[in-house]
Amino acid sequence: MRRKDARTARKKRHARVRRKVSGTAERPRLCVFRSLNYIYAQVIDDKLGHTIASASSLDPGIRSDSDGKRKVATAALVGELVARRSVEQGIRAVVFDRGGYKYHGRVKALADAAREAGLEF
Repeated sequence: MRRKDARTARKKRHARVRRKVSGTAERPRLCVFRSLNYIYAQVIDDKLGHTIASASSLDPGIRSDSDGKRKVATAALVGELVARRSVEQGIRAVVFDRGGYKYHGRVKALADAAREAGLEF
């Protein structure tokens, strides 16, 4: 019962944040989803409904690099990769959507690595 309540609470928090945060072509949304084992990030233009760049801990390059590393270190690799891919697409500025998660741990590591790799938010 507790797990369902926590998931529902996160969905509510995410919906509350999404009422205020949306991505445009000039400043798309960097969205984070965190599961128990993996982390996913997408840069999304909400006006068109298109994903501009994405990365996850399941990507082959990250999977091989993250063997034996902790989840926070893997999240930093994902942040760096999604930033690199979005800069290649010409995106430098984004709005950050933490997905209803607390801004610490894996979510913070992903955001910090994305900033260091060239994204502004």
